[in-house]
Amino acid sequence: MKQVDVIVLGAGAAGLMAAIEAARRGRRVVVVDHAAKAGEKIRISGGGRCNFTNLGIAADRFLSKNPRFALSALKRYTQWDFIARLDAAGIGWHEKTLGQLFCDGSAKEVVALLLADLAAAGGELWLSCAVGDVRRAGAGFIIETARGPMGAASVIVATGGKSIPKMGATGFGYQLAERFGLPLVETRPALVPLTFAEQELSWIAPLAGVALPARVGFGRSSFDEAVLFTHRGLSGPAILQISSYWREGQAISLDLCPGVDLGAVLRAAKQDNGRALLRSHLARLVPEKLARHIEADLGMEAPMGTLSNVALERVATRLRTWSLMPVGSEGYRTAEVTLGGVDTDALDARTMEAKGVPGLYFVGEVVDVTGWLGGYNFQWAWSSGWAAGQVA
Repeated sequence: MKQVDVIVLGAGAAGLMAAIEAARRGRRVVVVDHAAKAGEKIRISGGGRCNFTNLGIAADRFLSKNPRFALSALKRYTQWDFIARLDAAGIGWHEKTLGQLFCDGSAKEVVALLLADLAAAGGELWLSCAVGDVRRAGAGFIIETARGPMGAASVIVATGGKSIPKMGATGFGYQLAERFGLPLVETRPALVPLTFAEQELSWIAPLAGVALPARVGFGRSSFDEAVLFTHRGLSGPAILQISSYWREGQAISLDLCPGVDLGAVLRAAKQDNGRALLRSHLARLVPEKLARHIEADLGMEAPMGTLSNVALERVATRLRTWSLMPVGSEGYRTAEVTLGGVDTDALDARTMEAKGVPGLYFVGEVVDVTGWLGGYNFQWAWSSGWAAGQVA
């Protein structure tokens, strides 16, 4: 039976990072993944350019039963540390919006860098290799794999969540946690488009393809980013963000003209040019297709001069305080991440080691730490993987 110091389950961002760091300490490391290629989520992220981190890393941008749990790892391996890693490798990057950093070239460069670092440190990578049972054996573990059993002093679980199952996502990491007695926080799709019942969908679907800047809110949380109308409901960055906070049976709010006193704007437009149609003025603020849709829906296809100020206020209210009741989301099929996971109460925040199970570590998305859209989840992967790699 092959004997190593550390076996890492999962060859994604967190797993590769943990393996590299452990191998650089002279540990004998093997990374095992049932997928045929390593780092596939890295490769497809950011439209193929990898939104690898964010300049605005802070505790309030992560969702967890204990949001402060992530701070230890995030402060010890920061966004600047990963940026320095890319700079040293000559990988160009740029800031897009809201602190989001992307590669100038292909996300494949990040995958290639991680694989090169793993090989240089002496780590092994076993792809297309399914993992079966993981059990205690003395002070260490025995891991059953498609290539036969392997013994290890430490196991780092970096198997990710349930999001995007077509790329091989499974709930294996959660099952493994439960097998060792670790509690879980309920999992659900996050950073995912929202769907609606026929009543709302009949209004939304004709606008499929229309996108505009908006403010989307739920409870005390709101996001000012783009909203995209689709045949199934609503998507776009603002919707993906609020999906992590939204819960079934409750409404979200949409402001399609944030920061604009729309009632005053329309009254002034009526005064300036009463012969113009409502859609002509609305189209200066929102896409023309949406302007026409609003005009027809409210039955205001008439010159502005014939519309009362009360009617114009109805238009403003419709665009600025639109309450919508989602019936669900598109689920794990399109969710970028999984909310919930291994309860942080069961883990050491500094090392990511399971309390009461020496040598067992959980990193990345499998843990109950979920970041906002925009590079936060990758930074959690780098930081948590790094933390475990220092001690495993």
